[in-house]
Amino acid sequence: MDHHQLIEDEDLSPNARTARSAAASRSTWVSVGVNIVLSLSQILIGLFAHSQSLIADGIHSLSDLIADFVVLFASHHSQKDADEDHPYGHQRFENAASLVLGLLLLGVGAGILITAIGKLEHPETIQIVHIEAIWVAGLALVAKESLFRYMLAVAKRIKSSMLVANAWHARSDAASSLVVGVGIAGNLAGYPIMDPIAAIIVGVMICKMGWEFGWDAINDLVDRSADDTEVEAIRKTLIETPGVQDAHNLRTRKMGDMIIVDAHIEVDATITVEQGHDIAVDARKRVLQRHRVLDLMAHVDPWHRPDLDHDHPPTLHV
Repeated sequence: MDHHQLIEDEDLSPNARTARSAAASRSTWVSVGVNIVLSLSQILIGLFAHSQSLIADGIHSLSDLIADFVVLFASHHSQKDADEDHPYGHQRFENAASLVLGLLLLGVGAGILITAIGKLEHPETIQIVHIEAIWVAGLALVAKESLFRYMLAVAKRIKSSMLVANAWHARSDAASSLVVGVGIAGNLAGYPIMDPIAAIIVGVMICKMGWEFGWDAINDLVDRSADDTEVEAIRKTLIETPGVQDAHNLRTRKMGDMIIVDAHIEVDATITVEQGHDIAVDARKRVLQRHRVLDLMAHVDPWHRPDLDHDHPPTLHV
């Protein structure tokens, strides 16, 4: 899905932002509870059942647990009001959290790959797993897929790219549990090498997700603009403001899930400075109400009617 989906006519009042933060916190705590149960059961049963892939999946679930606490920390700090040191607020805590999630996934994936490759180099060390392992893998698959669907629904409702990242993190876990189940089944069917092969596939999947989220967060931290569809929607709102004749030089940069906008708006050159200022204020208010824009700086340019003689500009009325 598009992590930067357009948000129009959204209530961005302080009460709405508080409710958004509460929903994010609640869904993340649900993820914490699920991952505590899964990580402990997968690692313990994996050790008992001699399944490297199940242990790897348990470590993956444990990394999710750490990631959940990173999200809770970022969600709390990103809601702080602007201050002298952070005049645009603290929304980029969310971008930083997404970067940490990506790095965490890369580290976990690399560790799993190293261990599994070591097993393939010494196949005599691979053991036959116990039947309990496949039941735990199946339970983990159902739990993680359910968690993904729940978290993604909340993320879409409150428009949080950080929660979208965390939801897809849970989906990567569901996919890895499916691979683990296949690997364990192959091991039980008489192909012991299937278990470490499944662990390698899980490691590659984790590394891929980590790279994608990390790179996406880095781009946001270095002032990547909003997507073209959203920029055009903001421009449309500006032009539809009464008194605005046109808008150009529209620039955006990400600030967490919010956007900072700079724009030039054109107003009738014959009106007063005060009237032009009032139009700019109205345009800013409309954009902040309809889009996920944290602030808009509008530069007012004079607009001349094309049917007038511009060699003799009209007198400014004050």
